[in-house]
Amino acid sequence: MSFRILVTGASGFVGSALVPALAAAGHHVRAASRNPVLVGDRIDYVALSDFENEVDWSPLLTDIDVVVHLAAIAHRQGGDTVDYDKVNRGAAVSLAEACLRHPVRRLIFMSSIGAQTGSASDRVLTEKDEPHPVTGYDRAKLAAESAIRKSGVPHTILRPVIVYGPNAKANIAFLLRIAALPVPLPFGALRNRRSLLAVSNLVEAVMLSLDNPAALNETFLVADPEAMSIADIFACLRAAAGRPAGLFPVPPGLIAALLSLAGRSSVWDRIGRNLVVDPAKLLAAGWKPSVTTREGFRAMVDKSRA
Repeated sequence: MSFRILVTGASGFVGSALVPALAAAGHHVRAASRNPVLVGDRIDYVALSDFENEVDWSPLLTDIDVVVHLAAIAHRQGGDTVDYDKVNRGAAVSLAEACLRHPVRRLIFMSSIGAQTGSASDRVLTEKDEPHPVTGYDRAKLAAESAIRKSGVPHTILRPVIVYGPNAKANIAFLLRIAALPVPLPFGALRNRRSLLAVSNLVEAVMLSLDNPAALNETFLVADPEAMSIADIFACLRAAAGRPAGLFPVPPGLIAALLSLAGRSSVWDRIGRNLVVDPAKLLAAGWKPSVTTREGFRAMVDKSRA
């Protein structure tokens, strides 16, 4: 069955992968973003206004069956004065209310693992764990989830971990820069594990959510099934580039202490602690991720070197 699908944030990292995949699957996509996207067979572009202003959703929702809401004001560093709750939660609330006034069959909301936890967790996370967001951005994501549930709109909420793939930014770009350094790396003893998510696997989770009864009014954690140690992550990234791992063991406590002295404790949370997600609920609903993390790394590195 084909649908008419509104994708907000269509020009972003996830949107750039999702929009053509939806079109290739036979759906007609209304791609909404502040930046233009390539139009083509089954893809139309519409401008999306800044969320710091009130959005009139009605013209975007005309004749739409499914909405995939990716757009949000993202994390900003330094002098961050963004009211994430007002901007991101507010936009999601107004969109949910607008969906109720139109014949929208489902609203798929792209939340974040941050709505459930900070950058590390000492336990394997499932949907049953109590959410404990840390940042203003993540608290707004959790508040948006709650508002969508209360609105009564048919929905699916996805909480992806860090997403990687060609042209990924932020944390993945950070890992790639470190892996590309032409020196041995002191991470051989880092056996803590991290869950990551291939953008193609996230696209498949959205595809599943379009009309699957098992996904209706449900919330899912989304991660590649296999979590990897930091040492393995760097070894895989370097192997994908045709290089030896070049890792040597330094006691994790020493690395943590040095980063703390340098005022970079947040880096230790990202590379030295655990964050493992169990996607069993999504798998049970029928999700079939097509690539392993190792395969996804190879594709990402190949693309970045092209």
